[in-house]
Amino acid sequence: MVQVGSNHFLLVGRGCLASLVWTCFNFSIKHDLKGTHLRPGHFDSPSGARDLNDSAHIETLKTLVPFLWVKGRFDLKARVILALGCMFVAKSISVYVPFIFKDAVDVLDGSAAPSNAMIMAAVPTGLIIGYGIARVVSLFFGEMRDAIFVRVGQHAMREIALSTFRHLHGLSLDYHLSRKTGGLSRIIERGIKGIDFLLRFLLFNILPTLFEIILISVIFWLQFGWISALITLACLSSYIAFTFGVTEWRLKFRREMNEQDTEANTSAIDSFLNFETVKYFTNEKHEAERYDRSLAAYQDAAVRSQLSLTVVNVGQNIIIALGLVVVLWIAARGVIDGRLTLGEFVLANSLLVQIYIPLNFLGTVYRSIKQSLTDMETMFGILKVSPDVKDNKGAKPINVSGGAIRFDNVSFNYRQDRQILQGISFDVPAGATCAIVGSSGAGKSTISRLLFRFYDATEGTVYIDGQDVRQVTQASLRGSIGVVPQDTVLFNDTIHYNIAYGRPEASEADIINAAKMAKIYDFIISLPDGFKTEVGERGLKLSGGEKQRVAIARTILKNPPILLLDEATSALDSRTEQDIQAALNEISKDRTTVIIAHRLSTVIHADEILVMEAGAIVERGTHADLLAQAGIYKAMWDRQQERE
Repeated sequence: MVQVGSNHFLLVGRGCLASLVWTCFNFSIKHDLKGTHLRPGHFDSPSGARDLNDSAHIETLKTLVPFLWVKGRFDLKARVILALGCMFVAKSISVYVPFIFKDAVDVLDGSAAPSNAMIMAAVPTGLIIGYGIARVVSLFFGEMRDAIFVRVGQHAMREIALSTFRHLHGLSLDYHLSRKTGGLSRIIERGIKGIDFLLRFLLFNILPTLFEIILISVIFWLQFGWISALITLACLSSYIAFTFGVTEWRLKFRREMNEQDTEANTSAIDSFLNFETVKYFTNEKHEAERYDRSLAAYQDAAVRSQLSLTVVNVGQNIIIALGLVVVLWIAARGVIDGRLTLGEFVLANSLLVQIYIPLNFLGTVYRSIKQSLTDMETMFGILKVSPDVKDNKGAKPINVSGGAIRFDNVSFNYRQDRQILQGISFDVPAGATCAIVGSSGAGKSTISRLLFRFYDATEGTVYIDGQDVRQVTQASLRGSIGVVPQDTVLFNDTIHYNIAYGRPEASEADIINAAKMAKIYDFIISLPDGFKTEVGERGLKLSGGEKQRVAIARTILKNPPILLLDEATSALDSRTEQDIQAALNEISKDRTTVIIAHRLSTVIHADEILVMEAGAIVERGTHADLLAQAGIYKAMWDRQQERE
């Protein structure tokens, strides 16, 4: 009686556990697939021209690990361990589920001893109760796993996105002049999504699935003998080899889709950024056709990719069907011969299904993981791009006392075959104003870029207060120079934000005072939203003159010891130019000022004027001196006077 009671409770418990764990297993797969968008368009490299080998993927994973297993963050490490621990325990229990079903079948079939009405009634009841409990508990396990790990995953994505953002801002001007904004934004977007996908599926599905396959294979060998195990192993090997091999073949279609997807995105963003130009030349149809060509190419590549996916799915199912048929035929013969029970036949089927279901899922996810690794490799490749201009080892913050500038025999070229500056030498004493004039392409703006250290001189040295700009930190150097550029681009935010950008911690009174000095305050308060007026993309809601005055106010607010005015009044009418010129003259007092100008009337007050031609200084002196020389400057002055 005691023996019967213990078997009764054992079978009831097994029944409950069977339903519980089996439901957890099924729910886990459904839960992980829900909401996952396996996008066809991924980007594998900036050019799309090279295959990534396994070593490249391993390097990508190594790059990801420090963001996942964060040094000094015990709380995040504990979350990783807890999430993985819960998951592997669930997988271990799920492997035992087929044995529970085997016992249940044998009991119902009358093959198990002892057999009586009490046990026959208890087993189905236990399974039903277990099934109900399992639904609730499976949801709990799934949600708890995600709840435990979500902070780790989000922290990793946040840190990687922030690192990429910071790195991009740390790259040299030359990189940003050659990049494509649309393509770059898509690379980062895909990389972040790839990380999210990889964290969820590699950690929570691939690793435990492989663990489950190994465990079931060992059990299958012990339960059914080496012949059935060998057939199963051959089937598994064929399935994996076929899946991986065909997936590699399909990558060329994915790559083509990536290229066309990126090209279409870049084309669209570039078109929107140049919206006014499109309208000026009524080229809406041309832009639409250009965009459609990329979409059509993407469409063709997507069709080929889907057809190749059909080949994969059909091949996988044929391999699975063959393996099931052969092994189940062997098990069926064992039942007929009396060597196996009906429960063991069910056990064989359950083990095979438990192997093949995750394998089929693994085949699908493998392709997406491969793409995610590729996307991440591309984004991490950006992190490996080294800036051309770096802070030298031991660089210290610049100490600006007066702001004296000196160019000592400076030469510069962007490329070996294109010399821009040739042996430039000049001094701007502290508090003095130096103007640089000349025709387009003479090298005027290059001087400002060298002063700001966007580039380093090919030869010679640039000094500020006797300090080589290459020996000081870039942040302190640029913080000491205020610039009003010729092409003013504003942030898509309010006027207040754009002015305050010069010194974010500035008080409201300082911002208003800067706006008044830039002669834009009256205009701002006349607007319905005042300082809260949105300026639009790149400031397109403002006129050229209004944008320029916002830029001037921003620089006034920065209050730097050195001013760089690059065609600062080029977009202003004559009356406004006079007003702003007076303000610029006022704020230039006691500051070292470099003015790059095309309109000579704005620089006649300069202490020294440098006239450049073909990258060299050909004349220098005050306005009166240069007129007296009757050279290039005098000819430029006369031409401008005639036009005015």
